[in-house]
Amino acid sequence: MSESAGIDAELRRATIRKVSWRLLPLLLAMFVASFLDRTNLGVASLQMNGALGLSASAYAFGVGVFYFGYALFEVPSNLFLARIGARKWIARIAITWGIAASAMILARGTTSFYVLRLLLGVAEAGFFPGIVWYLGLWFPERERARAMSRFMIGIPLASAIGGPVGGALLSLNGRLGLAGWQWLFLVEGIPAIVLGVVALFYLTDSPEKAAWLTAEQRDWLVCEMQRERAADAGRERADVKRALSSGVTWSLALLYLFALCGALGPIFFGPILVRDALGLSDAGTGLVMGAIGLAGIAGMLVNGWHSDRTGERFVHTAVPFLVAAGGFAMMALGGGSAWTIGGLFAVAIAASAFTPTFWCVPSAMFSGTAAAGAIALINSVGNLGGYLGPTLLGKAKDATGSYASGMLILCGLALAAAAMTMLLRRRARSAQRL
Repeated sequence: MSESAGIDAELRRATIRKVSWRLLPLLLAMFVASFLDRTNLGVASLQMNGALGLSASAYAFGVGVFYFGYALFEVPSNLFLARIGARKWIARIAITWGIAASAMILARGTTSFYVLRLLLGVAEAGFFPGIVWYLGLWFPERERARAMSRFMIGIPLASAIGGPVGGALLSLNGRLGLAGWQWLFLVEGIPAIVLGVVALFYLTDSPEKAAWLTAEQRDWLVCEMQRERAADAGRERADVKRALSSGVTWSLALLYLFALCGALGPIFFGPILVRDALGLSDAGTGLVMGAIGLAGIAGMLVNGWHSDRTGERFVHTAVPFLVAAGGFAMMALGGGSAWTIGGLFAVAIAASAFTPTFWCVPSAMFSGTAAAGAIALINSVGNLGGYLGPTLLGKAKDATGSYASGMLILCGLALAAAAMTMLLRRRARSAQRL
């Protein structure tokens, strides 16, 4: 290797390392704070459902109505982010969702539960796709899956943290006149507000404005990102209108919908499944959910690392779907507590493993404002799975007394997602040959 090549490689490593340490810890903390709502709602349900008189179907609808507000405002939110800058808009999202999350203590029955969940979805809309777009500004394609996995590790990390902490907060039941589930919601909103204020002063909108990089590092990163965009000119680059109507965008959106039906269903019903299978206390249930979250962390890191090492995205997305299908089949057909817990572990690992590799695909196919719009649309449509997945499980439970039929449907959707991923892989390969 020539001396020049060695210097370039060292510059690359030093720049990516500095960018990673500067941006990813804060973004990870914010993502953990956002996903604590999903984790803690499941833990809160151990007390809240009885206190508010929620059936399994009513609880599932309350889970899902969050995603209607989220989906409705997601594309406009991401377009605003691309126009006014990530720093201000991400900070605004975090502060408003923190306030809305704490306001969940005001729920007094079914209707207020639905309304507060809808408002929380509106407040949080655009955060996740905004960060995906933002990372695409800072990390070259070959580094992106690892960056995504280090950010998206917030999903299983929220379970690893939120399960035990949520179980402990439930034990405050009756303190200062608040139920345990109210303490849980009150506390969960505070980190988002604090982190939003920090983001307002800490984040940088783009590499060109990164005064914390040396001049050499900043010039290299700006040139590298421009070089990638120029090299990808033959890919599917489009303005916002064309990106939103692209067949690739809608294929990815449908695939993500199927994926999240399976990924989010067990998150919200997981604590109930664990408690019923093992007969544990609230605190014990929280500890088991924490262990499941740790397993998800391992799956995400290993899959993201191997995907970057090989440069392959599609197979690394499809295989986790097959693992998830196996986990759902275990829970539906196993007939015992060991099968239920094993299935939950399999689904948690798979749901965490597919996310960083999946989100590398739209980031590579679109650029600029078109990328922001396409990513937001994919996430908006996909997040409707946050309504469909829990609803399937809730209705199955109310109708049959068991979650088995709902689990089998989720198994089928996971298999469909795997097949669609491989079809997209074939399409991508055909496009490269043209």
